[in-house]
Amino acid sequence: MINQRKINTGHLLALLTILIWGTTFISTKILLKDFTPVEILFFRFLIGYFVLLLIYSRPIRTTSFKEELLFISAGLCGVTLYFLIENIALVYTLASNVGVIVSIAPFFTAVIAHFFLEEEKFHRQFFIGFLIALAGIILIGLNGSFLLQLNPIGDLLALLAPVVWAIYSVLMRKISLLKVHTIGATRRVFFYGLLFMLPTLFLFDFQLGLSRFKEISNVAHLLFLGLGASALCFLTWNKAVGILGAVKTSVYIYIVPVITVAASALVLNEKITWAILTGTFLTLTGSYISERKPK
Repeated sequence: MINQRKINTGHLLALLTILIWGTTFISTKILLKDFTPVEILFFRFLIGYFVLLLIYSRPIRTTSFKEELLFISAGLCGVTLYFLIENIALVYTLASNVGVIVSIAPFFTAVIAHFFLEEEKFHRQFFIGFLIALAGIILIGLNGSFLLQLNPIGDLLALLAPVVWAIYSVLMRKISLLKVHTIGATRRVFFYGLLFMLPTLFLFDFQLGLSRFKEISNVAHLLFLGLGASALCFLTWNKAVGILGAVKTSVYIYIVPVITVAASALVLNEKITWAILTGTFLTLTGSYISERKPK
């Protein structure tokens, strides 16, 4: 009974994370008017790091460089590379393209986890669900137009992002097995992510530009990304991965386009079409099939 309660908690944490992450495309797209991708990334995770430091300041100890390397790699993949690639992709291609492409992360997670995690072997049912969910995700992205506007550079970057996220998810599963404090572990991952981010600040012409923070909208969106989508969501996601495993948790990423579309309708007054409704149904059905245990 206790185990089942823990599993239910894992599902709720994953769902909460996705509900928030599904709206981040809108905030990022708005901030790109005044900030560069690397500036958004740096300010976002700097806010997240200090919030986690205030909540839990105790250092966590690793017993070997091999264990420390897990945190270093997770910071590089899950913070620096993933979000930098995704944010740059948003400059070159449509948000809907990025939303569709990054949503195939569960597929890459299943493949990588199959080879690097003993307890997480993929099964046929997962791939059936993946294909159904992918059909729904594409339908949402196309929105019934049946004409995908391809932007090679942006779309290729968007395709690389879920591969990097899949590696991060597997790394976090390994970190969860170390039995370290979740907040402390997440904070250390953020630290290495920010460390790897420093060289990119010079490469991408980083500007402090404090005058931009006079805009309430900019401050609000950065706080949302820093407090909600970074500090809170990385905690809930990492905890969910520790409970459910990398593959089961990653299935929730299928729902991101559904949340993004719903948020766009509420915030940007975009229309809900038959394609979106059908795509939502297929996405949720595929997610359910992938999540179910094989007989």
